[in-house]
Amino acid sequence: MAETRRRLRSSTVVLGGMGVIAAALTSCGSDPDRRCVDRDSYTYEGYKVIADKNCNSGSGSSSSYGKSGRKKTGSSDAAWYYDADTDDGRADYGTFSRSDAVDRGGFGCSGSGSGGG
Repeated sequence: MAETRRRLRSSTVVLGGMGVIAAALTSCGSDPDRRCVDRDSYTYEGYKVIADKNCNSGSGSSSSYGKSGRKKTGSSDAAWYYDADTDDGRADYGTFSRSDAVDRGGFGCSGSGSGGG
């Protein structure tokens, strides 16, 4: 009877460990959290979050400006902002670089750890 109980415990540990490893591996491959923001709207509270359709229509920055280089009236300089803290329609402490957001990602991802000193 004692052997059966011991096997059950060790198999539980192995299965639990496999779950942790699976979660770590899948977190590296997933896309980072992102928000579409207006790059020209930054205040001390962060960037203004705008509709995703502004970022999905190609590169927002090139479509926001006319041939003269001046910003078109009523347009926004839209861009994806990754891994940001959001509050009251504002996003801050993120990055515009998707690769940087992935590198800062979850447990087990390359470049994500804080190496000891």
